[in-house]
Amino acid sequence: MSHKRVAILISGGGSNMVALLDSMVGDHPARPCLVLSNDEHAGGLKKAAERGVATAWVDHRPFKGDRAAFEAELIKPILAAEPDIVCLAGFMRVLTGDFVSQFQGRMLNIHPSLLPKYKGLNTHARALEAGDAEHGCSVHEVTAALDDGPILGQARVPVLEGDTPDTLAARVLTQEHRLYPAVLRRFAEKNSTPVHLG
Repeated sequence: MSHKRVAILISGGGSNMVALLDSMVGDHPARPCLVLSNDEHAGGLKKAAERGVATAWVDHRPFKGDRAAFEAELIKPILAAEPDIVCLAGFMRVLTGDFVSQFQGRMLNIHPSLLPKYKGLNTHARALEAGDAEHGCSVHEVTAALDDGPILGQARVPVLEGDTPDTLAARVLTQEHRLYPAVLRRFAEKNSTPVHLG
């Protein structure tokens, strides 16, 4: 069978990327073709290379204020890798609608909240401030609007007494590492039925 090709974009240590890479083995319908970062020192690049996955980086800093020019460079290694699916895994640059539209219907992102709640940053602190009883993470198709797009999966965790943003983030991250691989596998099988993890 011909495997779907997956490119993964990261900005840091890439723990979700590692979970995705480690899941794409055996009878999995997809295989990684590229791990790309906007930071040449991102720890995840080394982890990907150790797993035999092609890596590339495009520094966003020289393009300060010119997002279109940065994206014009960023897209080159992606197009060269010819991915069927693009996964954002802790990629900390906001992408423009022009960029996203080139991968419409085949770009995924993981976000640390139960969307549509808490789009953007500082999700764990915001869930605590709101007094939520539960929190979690979502995987969604990427559209031009930030943290929007059809939801392909969610995992929920309880908010416990005495939680801090850090303890809550750690509990959610454990679920992210379960949810993203489950959604990617289903998505690669052309099944967009949402995954729900407790």
